[in-house]
This record gives sequence, C-alpha cells and structure tokens, in this order.
Amino acid sequence: MERVYAGNYVTRERQKQLATLAVLVVAAGAALAGKNGWRRQSFRAATPAPVPKPALAPRDAIYAMLDAARKGDVNAYLACYTGQMQTALETSIRESGAGAFARYLRDTNADVKGVAVNEPQSLGDTEVKLRVEYVYQDRNEAQAVYLEKAPAGWKIARIDAAERVKTLVPYGTPVP
Repeated sequence: MERVYAGNYVTRERQKQLATLAVLVVAAGAALAGKNGWRRQSFRAATPAPVPKPALAPRDAIYAMLDAARKGDVNAYLACYTGQMQTALETSIRESGAGAFARYLRDTNADVKGVAVNEPQSLGDTEVKLRVEYVYQDRNEAQAVYLEKAPAGWKIARIDAAERVKTLVPYGTPVP
C-alpha cells in the first residue's frame, strides 16, 4: 500500500521515470551535438599546444628527445635540437612529410629496451658532451652527444656516429 503525503512527494516509480527521461535527454543532446559537428576534439584543437619545458639540465634534453621520438611527436623532437642538426632535421621532415617522419621516429625507437646517460663533461661555459648508450635485445650502441646551452635550455647540437658496445650478457638473458 502506497502512502500519500501532502505536498510534492515523488514516488519511487516516478523517480525511475524521471531518471530514465534524464538519460534519454542527455543521449539525444549528445547525438544532436555530434550530428551538428560539435565534437569534444574541436574544443581541444582550439586550445594552443603545450609549450615544451626548457631542458634545465643536459640530461633533460636527451630524455625529452627520446620521449618525443618514442611518441612520434615531430615538433617536440625538433625542439630538442639546435643549429645544423635542427636545420638538417627540418629538411628531412619537409622531404619525407611529418607523418612519415613520425613513423620513422617510432619505428627506430621501438627496439630500444633501455638507455644509459652518463654524466656530462663540460667543454666550456655553454657546451657539454654526454655519452648515451642504447640497449637493444641483441646489442648495445653508444654515441657521444654534444649539447649547447641556449636561452630556451639545453639543445642537441651534434651527435657522433654510433659505436657498437660489446656486451657480456645480452639483454633478457635469464639469470641462473
């Protein structure tokens, strides 16, 4: 037996009906918004892209470059470089296209299992040298990376050719 109260009492059955109606209204509104071209992404596209934080230490520039390469973020990757390296990369991006270059970055970094970055060696007030060792499944490679301090932080200015490093125990070898 249902009790009747004076005033604006809403029964449980009526509450269920109102909740169902609210869900239907929200769903219809979302469908109508999508049909009219209102997309959540369009609002995000209107906001400016985040500005990369300046590399406060030389290692930060190396890690930022590696993160950008892993993600295939061409603009962030390019922002890690300066001078002739940056110019050469810009030319390569123009020739291959940003999409192909992003794919290249992701593909070349997919096999990297780990990275070791040594302490920077000072070559002057605004230049340092770092040894970066890349760990792969079947080998290790090391490169000397030279960075210059710019107003926007440390930037990669040049890189020596990679050298293969002899490893006694390959990556992933089970330990007895």
